[in-house]
Amino acid sequence: MQFDYDVVVIGAGHAGCEAASAAARLGSRTLLITIDMNKIAQMSCNPAVGGIAKGQIVREIDALGGQMGIVTDRSAIQFRMLNRSKGPAMWSPRAQSDRMRFSEIWRQTLENTPGLSMWQDSVVGIDVDDHGHVSAVRTALGVTFTCRSVVLTAGTFLNGLMHVGEVKTPGGRVSEPASYGLTEQLISLGFQTDRMKTGTPVRIDGRSVHWELTTPQQGENDFHKFSYLPGVSRELRQRECYILYTNERTHEILREGLPRSPLFNGQIKSIGPRYCPSIETKIVTFADKTEHQLFLEPEGEETQEFYLNGFSSSLPLDVQVNALETIPALSDVAIYRPGYAIEYDFFDPTQLKHSLETKLVGGLFFAGQVNGTTGYEEAAGQGLVAGINAHRSCSGLDPFVLSRDQAYIGVLIDDLVTKGVDEPYRMFTSRAEYRILLRQDDADMRLTPLGHAIGLATDERFALMMSKREQRDSFIEFSKSYSVKAEWVNARFEELGIAPLRQSVKLHDLILRPQLTVAMLAEMLPGVASYIVDNIEQDRRAEIIEAAEILMKYNGYIERERLIADKIRRLEDVKLGDRIDYDTVKSISTEARQKLKKIMPQTIAQASRIPGISPSDINILLLLLGR
Repeated sequence: MQFDYDVVVIGAGHAGCEAASAAARLGSRTLLITIDMNKIAQMSCNPAVGGIAKGQIVREIDALGGQMGIVTDRSAIQFRMLNRSKGPAMWSPRAQSDRMRFSEIWRQTLENTPGLSMWQDSVVGIDVDDHGHVSAVRTALGVTFTCRSVVLTAGTFLNGLMHVGEVKTPGGRVSEPASYGLTEQLISLGFQTDRMKTGTPVRIDGRSVHWELTTPQQGENDFHKFSYLPGVSRELRQRECYILYTNERTHEILREGLPRSPLFNGQIKSIGPRYCPSIETKIVTFADKTEHQLFLEPEGEETQEFYLNGFSSSLPLDVQVNALETIPALSDVAIYRPGYAIEYDFFDPTQLKHSLETKLVGGLFFAGQVNGTTGYEEAAGQGLVAGINAHRSCSGLDPFVLSRDQAYIGVLIDDLVTKGVDEPYRMFTSRAEYRILLRQDDADMRLTPLGHAIGLATDERFALMMSKREQRDSFIEFSKSYSVKAEWVNARFEELGIAPLRQSVKLHDLILRPQLTVAMLAEMLPGVASYIVDNIEQDRRAEIIEAAEILMKYNGYIERERLIADKIRRLEDVKLGDRIDYDTVKSISTEARQKLKKIMPQTIAQASRIPGISPSDINILLLLLGR
């Protein structure tokens, strides 16, 4: 039995799994400690991965060499690309997963990762040596594991407390105990902590639903998926989701129950998520609404258990059931368990570096909900970066940091460590100022070279990316040289109501027309179809053509955004670190001095993103640096 490791990861949720997998695959002797090995990568809330901006994060995890995209594809029971009516910068993949299969595949993956061990226990303390660096973790069973880096990914388990109406139950999630001791010890080391709240809806027995009173929502079965690896695909039977609505009677019952709601009677004092509110919050915030859309989502390939998306609640059981019964499709509803809210400890993320290492203790990394975020995807992205950097810390290597123009993961981490959080942080496309550069279709082009350079993305993955790039660029060059005569297409254009050609044009010019796609033109032009068949590999043909088409149609926007990003990046090269004693700079505001001292930004660009730091403050800092 081994008791000495390079990296110890505390918690086997979505952050912990990515962290442990990455650290071990990079070569660190890694231990993953979890309270329950049967709940690895548990989908505690909805059985889905991806969504607006979240889907982009999963694509980035996959491009870097992480596992979430692969596990999601293999466990998916429905896939959809959201926001198709908007431009490709907004397209976001989302999949329903078989919750049990998702966890099972993750466990199989971890158990078969060389250099990765697992231990079922609860961590109660972290030892720090005289140099302020982690040296060991101590568990509830009295075991001490020595180590050189620790990644804390405890999720909602730190002093977790669940609420169903007046009933309060300690725990990290249903039927799982909370974790005690760590928060108190970290506070003694100087860490700042607070409480947050999240929640989850009722689980419904599908046999009690009147399905004829719902609207089925079909999935999609085209080439889109999460992983860029061609050998990964959806393995399970695909299922439908179902749409239904609350009504005024539902809202009446919910309003009558508000005095018994922990959210409104003072029982819960912590901050809840703004963008995934409970149903009781919705009826108060949107009092003018007569209905709210809900989704019944299957929890697995064969199960009768359904997740009622949009009905998160901590109301008493009787109020939840009475309100549900006013919805026609649920008039005879039977439930497996009610919705509940959970309060838990988190740590102010401005106490972290961009590597996710804490500023107070060397070798200690935080990832996931302990940093004040919400969502599996945000947690997994942080876990991947923390695991990479925990390994690099042990190896004496420079930190691996993603910038805001490289990845949504970079936006996420920069927002956390620069701005902090005053509510559970959720990623949106609107948070990324360079979202045209951060599209889901080209995450492999952006990040696989970086993942390969640090040793996480395999040679096979890198070769696949390079082959895709070569085929994509070759098709773009072909389109610029291939001439299309008017007589070849005008008859078809007339049928489609498209302006006819007056003279020959290049294929590239036709692709730029918003009404036309490469697929449509390939049907009209045998020469184009022949080129595609002969020069683009069949298994990835649709993916490569889509990537080429997006680059052609949106090239002007992409180049303009790249120029803006390059200008801002110059400020990232102006290093601050500890070069300025902010207490002595009287020409900037007191608020600016306080925030700069607290966060200690590493660059001028990071300082400019701190709330309360004005352009004039930045100019003064530049002058002090001789710039």
